[in-house]
Amino acid sequence: MLTQEALVEIHVLHRQGDSIRAIAQKLGLSRNTVRRYLRDLSAVPSYPERPQRATKLDPYKDYLLARIESAKPHWIPATVLLREIQDRGYAGGISQLKCYVADFKAVESDPVVRFETPPGKQMQVDFTTINRHRRTIKAFVATLGFSRATYVRFSEHERQEDWLSGIEEACQYFGGVPQEILFDNAKAIMIERDAYGEGRHRWNAQLLSTAQDYGFIARACLPYRARTKGKVERFNGYLKSSFITPLAATLNQAGLRLDVATANAHIGPWLEQVAHQRIHGTTGIKPQILLDQERFELMPLPSRLLATQHRPISTRPVPRESFQHPLSVYDRLLEIRP
Repeated sequence: MLTQEALVEIHVLHRQGDSIRAIAQKLGLSRNTVRRYLRDLSAVPSYPERPQRATKLDPYKDYLLARIESAKPHWIPATVLLREIQDRGYAGGISQLKCYVADFKAVESDPVVRFETPPGKQMQVDFTTINRHRRTIKAFVATLGFSRATYVRFSEHERQEDWLSGIEEACQYFGGVPQEILFDNAKAIMIERDAYGEGRHRWNAQLLSTAQDYGFIARACLPYRARTKGKVERFNGYLKSSFITPLAATLNQAGLRLDVATANAHIGPWLEQVAHQRIHGTTGIKPQILLDQERFELMPLPSRLLATQHRPISTRPVPRESFQHPLSVYDRLLEIRP
């Protein structure tokens, strides 16, 4: 079969002065074939349709389409989908998966500029809002600046007590206290910005009490410069796409709805087995590896807490009565593997 490349080469060799015989010999073609294409400049090679080749991804395409559809209008990243189909026997790579799902993706996220800090220096905290089926869930997110290790706690509200309990639980989860905690301009914890001069803010009294108890300094990012909290902001997007969206999609397929109790019951294992084990896009290192280093630089917890060994609240069992369905239903649906 004559290819487009061979057709071009016939005409190039002919312009270079080669005879029909010489061209035929060089390209392994008959002289009649060379002569026909030289006489008819409009002639083009015809390619018979090739049958579609089967790929390793084919058996999983229906599953992928169902996952993409159930997650709409949100998006499940290809890395998450890869883990899911690998659990179902997929032996191929991520490249053909990305190529297949790309046609179904509508929105790309914007890059965020981040500022680096030494280990033990800073923890960035924020609340992010999750909207699912006309229901709003809040997530307190705390990210260590050096390691990118993160603690997450879901709640119904974003009140002062939710901020303070989130900070305390995050410090207990990491096993120490950073030198400073960076906040956005949340009204629940900042009473007045620049109240005593530029950069000297009037903080909530309970926050100051917690800061004194734990030994950290409260910092506020500049107005309209949330990018200074880029590490926690970046994780918020990752949390929604890689944890919330797949979890909600799984529940949706079973006719269930995401709630605070279910999210808290499964965030702990996901952080330890998935989020902290991924190769971070900026550092190029697993957050768990850097967290093991950063823990040596964190300040100790208040003495009243050191006498008791604490586990992160997100991994504690949630009372059975707080679920809409029996616990076994969630265990079957939401098993998380590393």
